[in-house]
Amino acid sequence: MSTSSQEKQISKKSQNLDSEIVLPEGVSAKFKEGQVTITGPLGRVSQDFSKIPVDIEIKGNTVKLLTHGARRKNRSIINTAKSLITNAIRGVTKGYEYKLKVIYAHFPVTVKVQGKKVVVENFYGERSPRVAEIIGDTKAEVQGEDIILNGVSIQDVGQTAANLEQATTVKRKDQRVFLDGVYVYERIRK
Repeated sequence: MSTSSQEKQISKKSQNLDSEIVLPEGVSAKFKEGQVTITGPLGRVSQDFSKIPVDIEIKGNTVKLLTHGARRKNRSIINTAKSLITNAIRGVTKGYEYKLKVIYAHFPVTVKVQGKKVVVENFYGERSPRVAEIIGDTKAEVQGEDIILNGVSIQDVGQTAANLEQATTVKRKDQRVFLDGVYVYERIRK
C-alpha cells in the first residue's frame, strides 16, 4: 500500500458526519445534561440523548448534530438522532393523532377514560374490566365506537395506542374467529 493511499484512508476515518436542523418560527430548543427539550405552540417534548453517541450544539434557530466517524454506523446514528428531533418539532407544531376502533361481535363493550387510564368494560362478557395506561400528556377521547388519541410526542401517543391494543388481546382462542378488540385504523401526522 502506498503512502498516499494510507493518508487517504487515515483522513477518511478521521472525518466526522454532521447534520443541521433549522427550527421553524415559534419553536425553541434547549440541550442540558443529555436531554433535548423542544418547545413550541402546542407544548413541550423532551428526548433523552445520553445513550446516543452524538454531539449536539444549539445556536440560534439551528440544531447541529455531529458524530465521531464517517462509517455506515455513524450515518445511521446521526439519522436516528435527526429523525427524533424532527418528530419532536412536528409534534410541538402540528401534533399527532391516532384513531382506534372498538370491535365487538356479541357482548356490547363500553369504553371510559378515567384519569390516566382507559377502561374497557364487558369485554367478552368478563366481569373485571381491562385497563390500559395513558402515557405522558396524551389526551384520550371516546366518540361512539372510536377512541381518539392526541398528543405532541409520537412515542407517547403510539405507546398509548399499543397499550390499548394489548389490553384487549384475546388469549387461548383462535384469533381468526374471535376478532373482538381495540385496533388502530388511522395515524394522522398533521
